[in-house]
Amino acid sequence: MDNIRDIVRKTLVNLDAQKILPTPKAYGNEFCKVAKSINFTVEECSRFENILKSLSDDEQIFVKENKITDFDDLITLLLQRAKKENIDNMATILQKSMKPSISLTLNEDLHQFSIKIGNSPELIFENEIQHEIEKFIDERIKLDQEELEKKAKEITLLMTYMTKFLGDTIDINSKGSDSISKIAKEIEGIDANDAHNLKAMQGKLVGAAKSIETHISQSTQSLQSGKESVVALQKKVEQLEKELQQVRKESEIDHLTGLLTRRWYDRQSKRFDDNFRRNGVNYAIAFFDIDHFKKVNDTYGHEAGDVVLSTFAKVLLKSTRDTDILGRYGGEEFISLVQFTNIKELYVYMERIKLIVTGHMFKYNDIKIPITFSAGVTIRSSNDSHEHSVKKADELLYKAKQSGRNKIIFEDGKEF
Repeated sequence: MDNIRDIVRKTLVNLDAQKILPTPKAYGNEFCKVAKSINFTVEECSRFENILKSLSDDEQIFVKENKITDFDDLITLLLQRAKKENIDNMATILQKSMKPSISLTLNEDLHQFSIKIGNSPELIFENEIQHEIEKFIDERIKLDQEELEKKAKEITLLMTYMTKFLGDTIDINSKGSDSISKIAKEIEGIDANDAHNLKAMQGKLVGAAKSIETHISQSTQSLQSGKESVVALQKKVEQLEKELQQVRKESEIDHLTGLLTRRWYDRQSKRFDDNFRRNGVNYAIAFFDIDHFKKVNDTYGHEAGDVVLSTFAKVLLKSTRDTDILGRYGGEEFISLVQFTNIKELYVYMERIKLIVTGHMFKYNDIKIPITFSAGVTIRSSNDSHEHSVKKADELLYKAKQSGRNKIIFEDGKEF
């Protein structure tokens, strides 16, 4: 009880010294500060701290940047969250988007996952679940593309066989037509003076032969037209194959930055990690985030923001070997997987990028925009899995942003 009285007394003294009126909000904030300074636990203050810990990383950054210290301000942030009915609708839409459209390979796994989301729609906001959703969508697209390519090749093969068959048929009919014409000429050459009936028979045979010749000629023309149509169809199918390959290529590269998309980064990273596990080729994971990127958009406009993103990506491309991997992980987040033989190589790589970015202004029209970035770097061999390495790099990035930004933090504790 004495502790509470001391806290109350010191709270009022502090507010008076700061010339702040002891309103409920001001009093509550100062009361919790005083209690925390003497390590005295107050349930109301602890409850607020526990709620803060339950927020997402982005929300915690928002709380810190906006100096939210009480429940009133926190309620404003929480009200921006999606409504339950919107979450339910979003979960339903996600379930539909993951359903196979051509390939049916994912049916059972997807069925189990859909049940999990259907029972708890709020799970869609968890990082692990979002990665599962991305995995299903990526796998579905991959299987559908493979199925389309397979069918396109089958159609091409069918068209090839049909073209050969029609060509052979036309050739046979042409030869048949020549034979019938020859027979008709021979019949015309028969001496009909020996018998009256022979003359009549000759006329009938000649007429029949000519009729057959006309029919075959018409059939040949029809088949020739059919062959031309099949050849045209074959060309269309071949063009479709080329377009499918182009679509797949375009889906690999982010159009703005020229780096791998998140989906294709995930696929390439598996190849990198397989090489590490089989052959022991170690690599680093570097997570980059452009500092105050939202402010760039708000101040100069989204076109300027796009220029900053594409220019930053060019710096990464120029500084990174072709044998390494670069991807656009999110809006202003980038990731690189870099093989190295000693840690000094990695320090040089990251420092070179920082010197280029901070040593030059990013130019948009005639406007020069200063840019910095924060980064977290981990070593694959220091972690149990690739996924854990990425998570750790993300945590180091978050630490770099919380500690003032414009900083690179390595897993071994080195910073610059």
